[in-house]
Amino acid sequence: MACSSAAGPSGAADAAEPRAVSPVEGCGEGSWTDPALLARDRAPARCDPGAPAAERLDGTRKLTVATGTLNAEYVAPLRVALDKGEFAKEGLDVTLKVLPTPDALPLLAKGDLDALWAAPEAAVMNGVKGGFDIRWVAGNFSPDPASKSGLWVRTGDGGSTERVEMAGRRLGTMIGKGSVIAYPMQRALGEHGGGLDRIQYQQLGSADVLTALENGGVDSAWLLDPVWRKVDGRQGYTFLGGQPMGEPLGGLLYGPDLLSGDTDAGVALIRAYIRTVNTYFAADYKDDPEFVGYLSKLLEQDAAVLRSTPSLRMDWEIRAGTTDRLQSAYEAQGVAEGSPLPESRTVNRALYEEAVGHQR
Repeated sequence: MACSSAAGPSGAADAAEPRAVSPVEGCGEGSWTDPALLARDRAPARCDPGAPAAERLDGTRKLTVATGTLNAEYVAPLRVALDKGEFAKEGLDVTLKVLPTPDALPLLAKGDLDALWAAPEAAVMNGVKGGFDIRWVAGNFSPDPASKSGLWVRTGDGGSTERVEMAGRRLGTMIGKGSVIAYPMQRALGEHGGGLDRIQYQQLGSADVLTALENGGVDSAWLLDPVWRKVDGRQGYTFLGGQPMGEPLGGLLYGPDLLSGDTDAGVALIRAYIRTVNTYFAADYKDDPEFVGYLSKLLEQDAAVLRSTPSLRMDWEIRAGTTDRLQSAYEAQGVAEGSPLPESRTVNRALYEEAVGHQR
């Protein structure tokens, strides 16, 4: 990508002076919420549809954003922004590249990738401890209260649904240790006599997790959308908990290029993303059959499958303390290296605040 001499934002490693932030039309009080607010019913930040307006850069910047998949619903804002020309309005020529997070991290740190649409997993935290200049700069989503994507346990006929003793149980997961789901799993297990260090992990393929839970190969499993629908309401299965309401656990990660090399482009990428959320994902987007049909084609998913689960609550903000809670869970799983990182080393909110005109 082409780099400018723009000063880096406050919070980025090796940053210069903080950047000037001006009010943004269409982004009023509701465009920012206090990161310390952790209420389950917190309304996500929103601007007016079409806001913040594009501020086209001088020249065209070519950016490559890595993502683990192009077809999952949580990637929809990026896919829509690209398809609807929101990135192009900013003077950005964006390429989405499918790449697993462990493979993408060193490339992001070196500047061979510009951004990563993923999560601050244990591999990310360990990479920052090892010297990678990477920050989590924007959130992605939190679940709808009606969602039951998360930890399910097989209780058997007549088993308790109020408290399920989880210590020593076998947990089936396609993600394995070191994922951000360690944090909500830690909370759910803690409420049922278990803990991340008191269960047995069994990593399975995506098609095998539900089968193993149903046939007794594992006692519990982390079921994603829309798989949990297969056991919801069935006798003998209990939902213990999922991702916390109102708290995104992933989103955009930046390396040095967009943090401090060409911060103008870094803000422009986030601005286009935020505008896409405000325009297309501001409320319950699955209430619009035409938009669901559009998404199903874009994501190559069956429209009925998309409609079978509640809309995600797209949310570009990052809550205070999330990376502290994540690192605590990684330590409990035995996958954290060294001492925990302070939030100043893991998170940078300055770019999305600038995009919506929030002045500190």
